Amino acid sequence: MSVAIRVIPCLDVAAGRVVKGVKFENLRDAGDPVELARIYAEQGADELTFLDVTATVDDRSTTYDVVQKTAEQVFIPLTVGGGVRSTDDVARLLASGADKIGVNSAAIARPELIDEIANRFGAQVIVLSLDIKRSDSVPSGFVVTTHGGRRETTLDALDWAAEAIRRGAGELLVNSIDADGTKDGFDLELIGVMRSISRVPVVASGGAGRLEHFPEAIRAGADAVLAASVFHNRELTIGQVKDELRHDGALIR
Repeated sequence: MSVAIRVIPCLDVAAGRVVKGVKFENLRDAGDPVELARIYAEQGADELTFLDVTATVDDRSTTYDVVQKTAEQVFIPLTVGGGVRSTDDVARLLASGADKIGVNSAAIARPELIDEIANRFGAQVIVLSLDIKRSDSVPSGFVVTTHGGRRETTLDALDWAAEAIRRGAGELLVNSIDADGTKDGFDLELIGVMRSISRVPVVASGGAGRLEHFPEAIRAGADAVLAASVFHNRELTIGQVKDELRHDGALIR
């Protein structure tokens, strides 16, 4: 049975405000997360992703009150990430209204965190958030970064994704830092290689700029498409993206 393609706006949040930059740098204010969440839900978003982009860098927890206020405004699945370091963090976020939890830097530092979350809450709760750069330092050509793309690891992105899935990750959020904010299109090669090793859904992130970019990502192997600035700047709407996907033959909710 075919699974419907999801269209997911991303709310990158710092200090309680939605921000957006290019390749994770030069962040600028893009609005109130609660208000934007409400608008996107009304437009027909299938899910929302809420990433506290400075929580790990600042060594603090996710802003729970903003998560709660956002969850109170929308009634679609909400994925929250940033600063998650323990199963207690996950429990608190779920209690605040999150449906799924994104993990990145803390899981790289201690991979057992994925097992612990999966065992306590189920694999459906865990989204492995991957901030990936192209690099000749690893066999696949794609290396994992941490701390909002600021620190490059020695981990091959494909190897790490496969390990995380074995440990219990239920979804991969694949963000190309090279493409992030450029509006030149998703990294189709990256999506394709992730699809080849993944038995769980792959969410494509980074680079959306025009309507045709979204079906390209789906044809490359993505199960969902995530974007930020094109929605925040009102260059595209959720409805327009869904119409484009539908026209290309994708099953849309």
